[in-house]
Amino acid sequence: MWRDHLTEIIVFAVLFVGVSAMGFVAARWRRPTTMEHLDEWGLGGRSFGSWITWFLVGGDLYTAYTFVAVPALVFGAGAMGFFAVPYTVIIYPMFFLVLVRLWSVSHRHGMVTPADFVRARFGSPTLALLVAITGIVATMPYIALQLVGIEAVLKTMGVTGESALARHAPIIIAFAILAAYTYQAGLRAPALIAFVKDALIYIVILVAVFWLPAKLGGWDAIFGAAKAKYDASPAPSDGLLLNANNQLQYVTLALGSALALFLYPHSVTGVLASRNRDVIKRNMSALPAYSLLLGLLAMLGFAAVAAKVKPLAGAKPGTVDTNTIVPVLFDQQFPDWFAGVAFAAIGIGALVPAAIMSIAAANLFTRNIYREYLNRDATPAQEAKVSKVTSLVVKVGALGCIVLLDPQFSIDLQLIGGVIILQTLPSVALGLFTRWLHRNALIAGWVAGMGFGMWMLYQIANPATGRAHFAGSAFPLAKLGFDTPMTIYAGLVAVAVNLLVAVLFTLVLRAAKVADGPDGTKPDDYFADADDSPKTPRGDLADEGEPVAVA
Repeated sequence: MWRDHLTEIIVFAVLFVGVSAMGFVAARWRRPTTMEHLDEWGLGGRSFGSWITWFLVGGDLYTAYTFVAVPALVFGAGAMGFFAVPYTVIIYPMFFLVLVRLWSVSHRHGMVTPADFVRARFGSPTLALLVAITGIVATMPYIALQLVGIEAVLKTMGVTGESALARHAPIIIAFAILAAYTYQAGLRAPALIAFVKDALIYIVILVAVFWLPAKLGGWDAIFGAAKAKYDASPAPSDGLLLNANNQLQYVTLALGSALALFLYPHSVTGVLASRNRDVIKRNMSALPAYSLLLGLLAMLGFAAVAAKVKPLAGAKPGTVDTNTIVPVLFDQQFPDWFAGVAFAAIGIGALVPAAIMSIAAANLFTRNIYREYLNRDATPAQEAKVSKVTSLVVKVGALGCIVLLDPQFSIDLQLIGGVIILQTLPSVALGLFTRWLHRNALIAGWVAGMGFGMWMLYQIANPATGRAHFAGSAFPLAKLGFDTPMTIYAGLVAVAVNLLVAVLFTLVLRAAKVADGPDGTKPDDYFADADDSPKTPRGDLADEGEPVAVA
């Protein structure tokens, strides 16, 4: 009952309301002459320095995924859940190499989205459209993961009901507030809130890593309890250490997740909001500090095992909600007032990335669908208006993902999105370094990779929930004819198919001397810095990708 959690609810509500107020105030923070421009509403004026960018990108990348999904996977499967730690280590060199170049060319041409770059680089509106649609669709389940995190906290505090409407009503209210201040303040809202979010998370995790071992008999007792649980598990991939059954899944998950993360539209949005290349370089050097935090958070899954935490009941009879593992652990082990602080950290930690993700998806729709196909003469004010409205629609779509997808672990919402967004790797990431791949071959590769990826996801079932399709991202190799219980991350296989088809088609098309599209960029665009004036302030691109000359 909610009355048993009254102190937690009050603390949570006070912090949540305070942060929401900051979101509305953010519209006046570093206020420009007008917010009716995507550079201002969607990218914060492209003016964020090192500190703001560090908190913004950190708040963007470390989400409810970090606080809820990863510990829940560790609780349920053991060592497999730690794949998130190495992937957040190897991602930053990739960020450094790829996104610095993307920032430069975007600054030079006034680009707002990855699809803007693809449109100019390969002179293909069709390829840019595919990249835009892919980014929007892949972002939906990632936003849904943030909803799941907030819902787990609310359920632990007893403020959700049994019916579908009662269960989702509090989360709908929370996201309505998020939608309101995002609509008004744009990227400035999550940038300002990220300071509070990160401060709360660091406070909670530092207290947790000292408080919980003291109450549970030390880390030796915690690891001992975890080992006993996994040794008794009938699942061959569960274990305190990796084994022959889960090593391939672990490696492919780590590599595939790293490749996917810098392709997500919200990752690009956070970077493009930086004021120069040096800001990005400094942040790529400092952001690995968050990986230490992630490792500590993952061990909360082991602590939950030692504390004999039982997840709350799921939506369907006979099921459990593994996403409630960490909230229940905090509720049982912390004083009520501090549990309220921890719940607020989780809730706010979900709001920040959800806001950035919805802004990034909205920018993709506005620039690469609305303006390209519906209103080529759209003014900056019209673009900003459409993005604001679209950001609201995206949040509704994320709510739909929770209903349509029912994975055993909420982390699979992000991993399913990764399968989708990885199909933009050849055109976006490789396109920043080479234009050898033919634009028609890139389209063929996208079709092959996306088709194969969707087929693999369709084949993945979830015995725990009874769902036969789209229930995770771990593809059984047995379905490809191999006599083994091992699984592999579907996204990495799908993008390998994508690349293979793109290379083969390129060889054929170039041998047949099929004309390629013009390149709207120049070599020095990829090294431009803040003191180089943008050639096309609004990212205007002529037909077939050629830049419009600006006097």
